Amino acid sequence: MASTVLYMSMSLDGYIAGPNDNPGNPGGDGFDRLHDWMWTEDWKIRPGVPTEFRQEWDRTGALIAGRRTAEQVNHWNGDNHNGVPIFIVSHRPPDPAVAEFPLVHYVTDIESAVAQALAAARGEDVLMHGASVAQRALESGVLDELQVHLVPVLFGGGLRLFDVLPDRVELDVMRVIDTPEATHLRYRVRQNS
Repeated sequence: MASTVLYMSMSLDGYIAGPNDNPGNPGGDGFDRLHDWMWTEDWKIRPGVPTEFRQEWDRTGALIAGRRTAEQVNHWNGDNHNGVPIFIVSHRPPDPAVAEFPLVHYVTDIESAVAQALAAARGEDVLMHGASVAQRALESGVLDELQVHLVPVLFGGGLRLFDVLPDRVELDVMRVIDTPEATHLRYRVRQNS
């Protein structure tokens, strides 16, 4: 069964982007440090990355992100993850230049984004990126799992992943993989009944 999965690398003090995060400096100062565990300098998967992650990436059928995240990286030039549809949550219409990226779709709310992404994913998982999207998905009850790659570094500032939550969220541990570069934590969100 397909799941919606937040997939983020995070510093030990809770930051997913460093200070000075802006379109000219996507991810802020030190952002690459959060992804050293995964990528080589030429953006190839680093040898030794656990096989589970490669298999999970291959099971991704759609992606959801927030507008800020997408705009800072120019919508990944229309392809973030091997040709899967990309759904951007925003109340404002996209810049006309986004029309050159046929896989990118703007959606006004997280519930609609999840419904459309799950339909487009055809039984594969839907990956989520971004703090705002994660917080809204948790609030709406449409986030199934969290995959957090906890990197042994303290940023001391930047953009926190869970800065604003409407209420406490209970999680069940699904998996923990400890490597020298990061501790990889996977949780299932307990849905309130």
